[in-house]
Amino acid sequence: MRAKRTNCGTTLALAVAIVGSLCSAPARADPPPTPRFQVDPFWPKPLPHNWVTGEIGGTCVDSQDHVFVVTRGFQKGGLVSPEGVGGRPEKSTASPPVIEFDPDGNVVNSWGDASIVQTGPNAGKNAVMPNGTHGCFVDFEDNVWFAGNGDGIAQKYSHDGSALLLQIGTKFLCDDGTATGGACGNVGLEGFSKTLLNDPADIAVDPSNGDVYIADGYGNHRVVVFDKGGTYLRQMGGVGTGLGQFTAGDGGHPHCVVIGKDGLVYACDRGQDRMNVYRKDGTPVKEIPIIPGTAALGTAGSAWDIDFSPGQRQTFMYESDGGNEVVWIFNHAAALAGLPTALLDGFGRPGHGVGEFTFLHMLAVDSKGNLYAGETIGGRRIQKFRLKDD
Repeated sequence: MRAKRTNCGTTLALAVAIVGSLCSAPARADPPPTPRFQVDPFWPKPLPHNWVTGEIGGTCVDSQDHVFVVTRGFQKGGLVSPEGVGGRPEKSTASPPVIEFDPDGNVVNSWGDASIVQTGPNAGKNAVMPNGTHGCFVDFEDNVWFAGNGDGIAQKYSHDGSALLLQIGTKFLCDDGTATGGACGNVGLEGFSKTLLNDPADIAVDPSNGDVYIADGYGNHRVVVFDKGGTYLRQMGGVGTGLGQFTAGDGGHPHCVVIGKDGLVYACDRGQDRMNVYRKDGTPVKEIPIIPGTAALGTAGSAWDIDFSPGQRQTFMYESDGGNEVVWIFNHAAALAGLPTALLDGFGRPGHGVGEFTFLHMLAVDSKGNLYAGETIGGRRIQKFRLKDD
């Protein structure tokens, strides 16, 4: 079954103005063919032990095209209230917080929470995973990172989850000016602490030097950068409507952070339906509109997460729009140039069927160009969309 595709006649009303320009714009002499995707209804394979997954807070891919998902809403490694099977809750089991799948969709590892060994600079510290786990990133050494939009930490784990290698921030001690315990507050500050975070949403690691970029985005509104040892370096963003700034108030601004192979830093501003683009030194250089007007409808906006097609040029930019439940496909270079022809196509629609989305959240692309989309509240699943060859 193929995922529903949008086009100039059927795209959601909010996107008509942008996509409509596609219909009248002159054709390029050598436009790259727009990628086409087909949902794989048999991926992943059935989960073992009657596992029930929580909200998919993060989706990421390692160097072997293994897919990691982190399921949130857990207490001591399981769901707060896992559903029963056939009305019998004793027949279902809360899934582990972290699940690793091979390319065929088989579970090859799972882990999470207090069984993790504390090593290195974190020896003797509490190894419990972030509260409200949000975001997932596999770095150039195949270590796995998570943040937590219910507290003030970002964590780095060994690939198999057996060791906590680094923690930035202090659990439940948050950069909101008042909190000294309990969950952080979504207070919409810019944030200036060099040691504390406030409800971080995502992580990216620079493969050239190990610098850690954190979307400190539910309580604070900044992308904050630390070196590979966890020492503060700089930050970018702030609260406002200007170039490089993020929406005031609650809601995940920035909701994502991604480092492109072009050396630029991309951060999602859901409240302003745009992608903020910076140089690594923090200089804002561009804003890329996604679907303007979405946030005004109270849908948490259209700019939720991005990833790119494989290859050095990263020709295509894929964007998860949980406000409209669509994965949008952009011409990457055209988007940076501000051309109206940047938005090429999209797939998906609201729903619970195969290829449909309910709270489309974070996405990731493997080395073959296949796309993995995680769903959070109400969806609570991961879907694979295979890149079609024809």
